[in-house]
Amino acid sequence: MNYKVSAKSRMLMFFLAFSVLLTSCGNKDKAISEAIDAKKKEMKDLAGLTAAVEKGTVTLSGQCPDSSARTMCEQTITAIPGVKNVVNNITVPPPPPPPAPVVIAADDPLTKSVNDAIKDYPGVTASVKDGEITLTGDIKRASLQKLMMNLHTLKPKKINNQLTVK
Repeated sequence: MNYKVSAKSRMLMFFLAFSVLLTSCGNKDKAISEAIDAKKKEMKDLAGLTAAVEKGTVTLSGQCPDSSARTMCEQTITAIPGVKNVVNNITVPPPPPPPAPVVIAADDPLTKSVNDAIKDYPGVTASVKDGEITLTGDIKRASLQKLMMNLHTLKPKKINNQLTVK
């Protein structure tokens, strides 16, 4: 009978050890998750990320502004006690496209467009040379801003305003 009790005791100890082992992994993962949450509050680069923890492996996802921030986030999580591995699924957005080049209108079409733009302003004359518009003559103060806005939409290289404002 001692043999049966001894076997039962061993089985009980085995199940107890196994359950402690299983629950201890969960407790470690929970501690890692709590540490990650604390780091998210400290570091703005981590704030928008999500972290899944399973058996000491942390899977990071979300977006960082650049690759150096992505690397720094991974290193920060790797340094947390209990983390065995980090799967870094953080994305980095592509850089913005370069600004569109400024297109300067050619003289012939620009001259025609300038003449159309100044036809409503008697006393104003314009000449175009090398993409630059030169304005001469007289204009009323109230009309000057509207004329200049219209001329800027034609995309000249420069507008030389030699108008006399009345």
